[in-house]
Amino acid sequence: MTQQMKAMPKGLIALALGGFGIGLTEFGIVGLLPEITADFSVSESVAGYLVSGYALSVAAGAIGLTAAVSRVERKRVLLGLVVLFIVGNLISAMAPTYAVMLTGRIVAALCHGAFFGVGAVVAANMVTENRKAGAISLMFAGLTVANVVGIPFGTFIGQQLGWRATFWVITAIGVITFFGIQLLVQRSPAPEAGSLRSEIGVLRRPQVLLSAMVSILTFGGLVGAYTYIAFTLTEVSGFEATAVPGLLLLFGVGTFIGNLLGGRLADRALDRSLQMILVVLIAVLSGFALLVTNTMATLVAMFLLGAVGFATAPGLQLRIMHFAGDAPTVASGANIAALNIGNAFGTWLGGLAIAAGLGFASPLWVGAGLATAALLVLMPSSAASRRVA
Repeated sequence: MTQQMKAMPKGLIALALGGFGIGLTEFGIVGLLPEITADFSVSESVAGYLVSGYALSVAAGAIGLTAAVSRVERKRVLLGLVVLFIVGNLISAMAPTYAVMLTGRIVAALCHGAFFGVGAVVAANMVTENRKAGAISLMFAGLTVANVVGIPFGTFIGQQLGWRATFWVITAIGVITFFGIQLLVQRSPAPEAGSLRSEIGVLRRPQVLLSAMVSILTFGGLVGAYTYIAFTLTEVSGFEATAVPGLLLLFGVGTFIGNLLGGRLADRALDRSLQMILVVLIAVLSGFALLVTNTMATLVAMFLLGAVGFATAPGLQLRIMHFAGDAPTVASGANIAALNIGNAFGTWLGGLAIAAGLGFASPLWVGAGLATAALLVLMPSSAASRRVA
């Protein structure tokens, strides 16, 4: 493994760093929402728009921006996307008002989907055919590392030096990524004109639409619960704010393990494994809500929430790719868009529950409900696909 890593092109390090920064931008704010809420004097549900607004912008960029740059040389595209990332986080770091910060979040999010979509193609082109999957996984490793250590570390920095410090650090990561791509990544020609347009038709396929709906509901349930978890942990479970980074680390370790396990299960039995994981996710979210005042149960639930929630990710991606195998670029973008629409939807519903006075544990129940809806969509979809096969 070490020799394989050494043999990988250095440009992959720059791409992985970009993935790390994007992952930190997306969810690094979760542990800082209490501080941001107090600083801007907004409600918890309104603060949640900083997550849902980001997610909707990712969804728009995943399809719209990818299509807009489809004829542009890929290295130039990556550099331009990193500039968007830098500008958006710089706006957030300096934001004098909540509205300006929300604008910064939206700007930064535009690069998210397109960066991973284009970056995956560039990473694959750096190596020989038998090493493409390893190259792509190395680029996406940055996102995983952000979940494991970046987000808890970002929360710790924000709590010690003020939440703006976290966004200054993310901005610096963006600048390093820009120069890394400029120096280490070779030019990569754009695909033939019109190729993306010819793939759009797959989005009308029923199984593609159903797969996207499962992605929306699954990650709506997971992220809707996770967005407000700092409030849940401090206001309901009774943890001190200083304990939040460590608890987020538990979640992050869970995501790393769950992602690996979910990939193996999906390779063996795609729909069956997804159904099984969704049943367990419903149980985890419901159990967390019921036992949220128990310290030990909360520790276990934080790990399981990350592990079980992110175990769905490989299967969700693989399912939509299976039904749109002749159009991988648009299918990948569509799933990224679906996941982030789910993020926004779940965050919105969780915020409504809090605003309605249902308490800071209510987003966990909302998450369980959305995960149940995902299972109810997946089951007949799976049955229909078996009949066709």
